Amino acid sequence: MTKPSLPELLHAAVTAVGGVERPGQVTMATAVADAVDDSSHLLVQAGTGTGKSLGYLVPALAHGERVVIATATLALQRQLVERDLPRTVDALHPLLRRRPQFAMLKGRSNYLCLHRLHEGAPQDEDEGLFDQFESAAPTSKLGQDLLRMRDWADETETGDRDDLTPGVSDRAWGQVSVSSRECLGATKCAYGAECFAETARERAKLSDVVVTNHALLAIDAIEGAPVLPQHEVLIVDEAHELVSRVTGVATGELTPGQVNRAVRRSAKLVNEKVADSLQTAAEGFERVMELALPGRLEEVPEDLGYALMALRDAAREVISALGSTRDKSVQDEDAVRKQALAMLETVHGVAERITNGSEWDVVWYERHDRFGASLRVAPLSVSGLLREKLFTDRSVVLTSATLKLGGDFNGVGASLGLSPEGTGGEDVPQWKGLDVGSPFDYPKQGILYVAKHLATPGREGSRGDMMDELAELVEAAGGRTLGLFSSMRAAQAAAEELRGRLENPILLQGEETLGELIKAFAADPKTCLFGTLSLWQGVDVPGPSCQLVVMDRIPFPRPDDPLMSARQKAVEEGGGNGFMAVAATHAALLMAQGAGRLVRATGDRGVVAVLDPRLANARYGSYLRASLPDFWYTTDRNQARRSLAAIDAAAKADGK
Repeated sequence: MTKPSLPELLHAAVTAVGGVERPGQVTMATAVADAVDDSSHLLVQAGTGTGKSLGYLVPALAHGERVVIATATLALQRQLVERDLPRTVDALHPLLRRRPQFAMLKGRSNYLCLHRLHEGAPQDEDEGLFDQFESAAPTSKLGQDLLRMRDWADETETGDRDDLTPGVSDRAWGQVSVSSRECLGATKCAYGAECFAETARERAKLSDVVVTNHALLAIDAIEGAPVLPQHEVLIVDEAHELVSRVTGVATGELTPGQVNRAVRRSAKLVNEKVADSLQTAAEGFERVMELALPGRLEEVPEDLGYALMALRDAAREVISALGSTRDKSVQDEDAVRKQALAMLETVHGVAERITNGSEWDVVWYERHDRFGASLRVAPLSVSGLLREKLFTDRSVVLTSATLKLGGDFNGVGASLGLSPEGTGGEDVPQWKGLDVGSPFDYPKQGILYVAKHLATPGREGSRGDMMDELAELVEAAGGRTLGLFSSMRAAQAAAEELRGRLENPILLQGEETLGELIKAFAADPKTCLFGTLSLWQGVDVPGPSCQLVVMDRIPFPRPDDPLMSARQKAVEEGGGNGFMAVAATHAALLMAQGAGRLVRATGDRGVVAVLDPRLANARYGSYLRASLPDFWYTTDRNQARRSLAAIDAAAKADGK
């Protein structure tokens, strides 16, 4: 029997999901198939509505080798595992004459731990938590959640936190889950044979397609202990998020609270002298942290250096002693010991990393109103790490609606450790960039309006002219506005101001769960939704409820952001343009994501309004505009208002 062609397979899959085949999707599928066959690397920009999931799933399933797909968001993971993959596998089965298996795999702490559930979480004496499953139903929310999770444990097949509805707080989930470091191990645990995390890993080993997240992909690459099964093809969806997720995994943190918990956890497990040594070191660290001022530490101050060395040495001593002391008063000693060890290894590892020092690390203090000071360390760049760990021994396809910034892929490529397209050598991965476009007619469906007449925004202070402009635009649009703000403070100020001026309901991020806010925004066209970072990327509201997307200013990173400013400085010291390589690239990516909220379907119409004149006036403005969808461009405020009023009138005429 002849092997089915890629167009045949794609047609069958698209029909099965009730979709429409699009030229960009066909182009993408062909390019992915070529990259997989050649064991080469591909960056694909596929605009909203292209159907990129099938654009990579079909050639990946047809290839027959094991594929790992890593995504950034839970929503896309669910879509792949619950909708796209089942339908695609069913559709391709008659043509391929085989039924590819698929599975979802997450980090261990995402799964319910049966040992924790039945034996209880190790508690500090001063926490005084009740017997969590006592016969009398607890009245606290935490107690109720714990009882609900015990009932759920008897029903769930996955033990996956995301399958628990409604969800529970991080504190409640922490009582019934463990990190990989805290896990006793399947062979040592009484519940190892039934373990949800182990079952998920076994299922992944037997699957043709494994769906995971960027964080687990980063852990697999960085820590050297493989958590993902061996695979020949890696597909990274939502690839614009990958660098920040990998940076997050590679970032270490120390806080006095965290160190004190490690002290308390280990106190009963080692002799008094060793425990006292750690307690003394913890107190010294806490004294230094009380005086910590936010900002980067170009050099580690002497007092902090001494405190960290004492902490490192004391933690190492306790880790060594943990294997020799047994205390009959400690219940379930193995679990207590394992949790203490995990905490101590983290303290020791971060303290050692900072005291050893590295020109490739950035160290800084942060101060939080609620949690106090923390000490953080992160890699100056993850590009070398990604080049070495990601692009060897497999074909890698990275895709997103926003990979092409300022007109080419080289900016994103550089952040991933790739040299400019077409210039790879023996040790530098060769790759190809492809923009398959979008099925939407952006110049006809949307307008990019830049409020060129407004004053340039300063770092702080009210922007009265911007508030006036915002109110006029929202009024012209009849509501229907998604407001994307550069800070929570700016979003709150705008919501407060417009609630006093307009009759339209103004929803504000943080006043309700994000899901509920988006549902309410989509349900009522008169309503506006204002918020910050997660709204720039996480809102999918096609139709008349979102016909105006407003950005209050270009979202450059804060000048005092220690990591971003360090990265910018490093580029400049290497002879490059630090502002363009770091700050402008960061802003371009966010603006492209934000502008992508406007047109989500072929019938959508609207305006993206940027209330920052620098997008029109500054030299870097053209780079940022080239990163956005190809909307019709204007700086005429009257034109923008007339267009919004006309779009609003048309929607009302249609009864929307």
